[in-house]
Amino acid sequence: QVQLVESGGGLVQAGGSLRLSCAASGRTDTSYAMGWFRQAPGKEREFVAAISWSAATIYNADSVKGRFTISREKAKNTVYLQMNSLKPVDTGVYYCAARYGSSALASRYDYDYWGQGTQVTVSS
Repeated sequence: QVQLVESGGGLVQAGGSLRLSCAASGRTDTSYAMGWFRQAPGKEREFVAAISWSAATIYNADSVKGRFTISREKAKNTVYLQMNSLKPVDTGVYYCAARYGSSALASRYDYDYWGQGTQVTVSS
C-alpha cells in the first residue's frame, strides 16, 4: 500500500501562486502513477493533472492548462502541483492520488490510494 500526505494549501489572492506537495510512503519500490484532483463544495471530485511513473506522460485538465504544472521527484517519492494565475474557481480541497502501474490516467476511479486533502482558497 501507499500512504499519501499533501501539504502546501492555503489562502491566496486571485492571480497568485501556490505549490502543493504530496509525499508518498509505504510500498514505493514499484512503479506508480500519480494524480491531482480537486473538489469544490457541493461538486464532484474532478481531475486536475496526472503524471506517469517515468514523467514522460502528463495530462492536464483543460481548465488548468497553461497555469498548473505537475511534476515528480522520484528520489523523494514526492509529486508537486505548481499553481499559477490562480482564480476563485480553483478554490477547493485538493487531493493527491496514486495507482500502481506506469500509466497516467484521468479518472478518479483508476486510483487506489488517496491523501487526506489540502484546502486551497482563492479570494477575488
